[in-house]
Amino acid sequence: MKPVKEGKVREIYDNGDSLIMVATDRISCFDVILKNTIVKKGTVLTQMSRFWFDMTKDIVPNHMISTDVKDMPEYFRKPEFEGKSMLCRKLRMLPIECIVRGYITGSGWASYQKDGTVCGIKLPEGLKESEKLPEAIYTPSTKAEIGDHDENISFERSVEVLEKEFPGKGEEYAAQLRDLTLKLYNTCADYALSRGIIIADTKFEFGLDEEGRVVLGDEMLTPDSSRFWPKEGYEAGKSQPSFDKQFARDWLKSNEHDWQLPQEIVDKTIEKYLQAYELLTGQEL
Repeated sequence: MKPVKEGKVREIYDNGDSLIMVATDRISCFDVILKNTIVKKGTVLTQMSRFWFDMTKDIVPNHMISTDVKDMPEYFRKPEFEGKSMLCRKLRMLPIECIVRGYITGSGWASYQKDGTVCGIKLPEGLKESEKLPEAIYTPSTKAEIGDHDENISFERSVEVLEKEFPGKGEEYAAQLRDLTLKLYNTCADYALSRGIIIADTKFEFGLDEEGRVVLGDEMLTPDSSRFWPKEGYEAGKSQPSFDKQFARDWLKSNEHDWQLPQEIVDKTIEKYLQAYELLTGQEL
């Protein structure tokens, strides 16, 4: 079997009336696939998504059918697929990345320092770096091909993008995506805080099932798609230590490199991923 689609980290296989999504041990930063592999990373991504999908299925249906390779074709019953593979319902994916920000950091902080806005949304004066926002904000973006950068867009522009693909449905779908994104974030961020982790921001992706219902797809609240900070020691006014690949991003930003991390940064990165998984789920991988 060969993947029908390969992303920066995931490979997707067609299984007739379903798909099998495999999270590899590749790592991407700044939309570039690095030369390193991070052993166990794919397992963390798949099992963390499984945990959140189970927890939020009453808020919105999701595409997960099973993460047990026994439920998949024989090809996937090999050690390299164990724990990293998810059998999923087929969806018609919507062309919007649903980004939600609960704290001001990263590109949002840089934008706020310039003109007091994040993705065109005016925020209160006097916010500090990493400060919690008065309420989470929804900042959608377009989906870019590998090698290109996603483009932040306004809610109004998201309506136009969806309307172009789904005439007469753009506004309805855009509002659903916004409302579901905020509800998922607020629910999961509250839970994570009770487990000692701040979810500063994240992204979700949605698709439509055969009946036209909006369904959550792709991955969910993983260290690849989110910024996780430790609650302990959190203090606004500075950048925060991180449980996600920000650790690798920071090293790349401060060092000359050929898109390759030194081994100690690789080891530290997977240690952060595993820590986040264990804190959030209460289980060892």
